[in-house]
Amino acid sequence: MSLTGAYDTDNIFARILRGEIPNVTVWQDDQVLAFMDVFPQSEGHVLVVSKTSTARNLLEIEPEVLTALTAATQRTAKAVVKALDPDGFSIMQFNGEAGGQTVFHLHFHIIPRWAGREIKGHGHAPMADTDQLKTLAARIAAALD
Repeated sequence: MSLTGAYDTDNIFARILRGEIPNVTVWQDDQVLAFMDVFPQSEGHVLVVSKTSTARNLLEIEPEVLTALTAATQRTAKAVVKALDPDGFSIMQFNGEAGGQTVFHLHFHIIPRWAGREIKGHGHAPMADTDQLKTLAARIAAALD
């Protein structure tokens, strides 16, 4: 998909937001949903999406929604660091197919990183065990400020 076009109301995140597909929620409010990536690049990989916008990429997002989404990403990253004690973390956000985007609903990735431990490639990681994701989500949620 290119950087322009219509929003696909059947993309996986839209379906998650409508409750049609289950997810392992870390936290949510009326504006955002933070949930575990089922194909994690690293232990504790969390996705943060807007519940109010149908922006497909950074170029389309409403400024006020981006502000809330960025604050939610920071809040979640702080909890990931507190809960999992990684050596570092990556925040990733992809735009357009050529930019690595695989789901065309704007979202941020929070990927904990440990020295000497390789991360899996974006879109190439195996599916995680749901019980392990639930355990990680509970640890991260308990660390939220």
